[in-house]
Amino acid sequence: MVKQADEIRIENLQVYAHHGVFAEENEKGQNFYINAVLYTNIRKAGLNDDLTLSTHYGEVAQFIHDYMQNNTYKLIETVAERLAEAVLLTFPLIQSIDLEIRKPEAPIPLSFSSVSVKVNRGWKRAYVAAGSNLGEKEDYIRQAADRISDHIKIRKVRVSDFIKTAPYGGVEQPDFINGALSFETLLTPEELLKFLQELEQLAERKRKVRWGPRTLDLDILLYEDVIMDQEELMIPHPDMHNRDFVLQPLAQLSPYLQHPLLGKTIEQLLTEVKARYVIPD
Repeated sequence: MVKQADEIRIENLQVYAHHGVFAEENEKGQNFYINAVLYTNIRKAGLNDDLTLSTHYGEVAQFIHDYMQNNTYKLIETVAERLAEAVLLTFPLIQSIDLEIRKPEAPIPLSFSSVSVKVNRGWKRAYVAAGSNLGEKEDYIRQAADRISDHIKIRKVRVSDFIKTAPYGGVEQPDFINGALSFETLLTPEELLKFLQELEQLAERKRKVRWGPRTLDLDILLYEDVIMDQEELMIPHPDMHNRDFVLQPLAQLSPYLQHPLLGKTIEQLLTEVKARYVIPD
């Protein structure tokens, strides 16, 4: 997802709040100063001179003020994390936020002007493959899609058509129903993986044989332009470019989406797979 070039800035918003590790900080409180950069698209609002098409910075400032006064945390890291998420969930036109929490009265017995924590958080576009070849196959996928849509940190869910495909990996088993989903999320890749695995467990998936039959299989294909190589998670999915049953539904959702390592669109990758295996349209 391209980061929006337009910005709304709130600088040095003063809030008297009660955050800190020490009991005295929680009881007496102190001044905090907040800087926020809201990344959004203000073109429609600017052309039409219409506030309803933009994010009201006064409302955001008041929200930040009230949130900091109505909550108490030990760490300003926690303040920044929770506040950034709350802003993004409350104001839907904000795509991402740079948020800095300054604490000029921190209990440090040295001469200093301020300490601060700054975070960048935002909605990220993710793509997930879904498959099933046991039981009520379509129902398993649809139920998972519904639960994904219901997650508070996920929005703008799109689901492809489902296709019937032969098993992959050489294990004799029933045919699959496959599809793909795209959505925006505030979950990190690791958090998204954990959530998808929980959905697989709800579907009583058994991991007995690699590439074996399963009630529900949910794989992260892409997450923005993130490239990860960890034991538990690799992004992009390492074999997605070889799997027509992944590329076909994904191409329906985003044919011109580019693979961040191969530099080819999903449509191009699907064309190559079809040519390689002579897959009929």
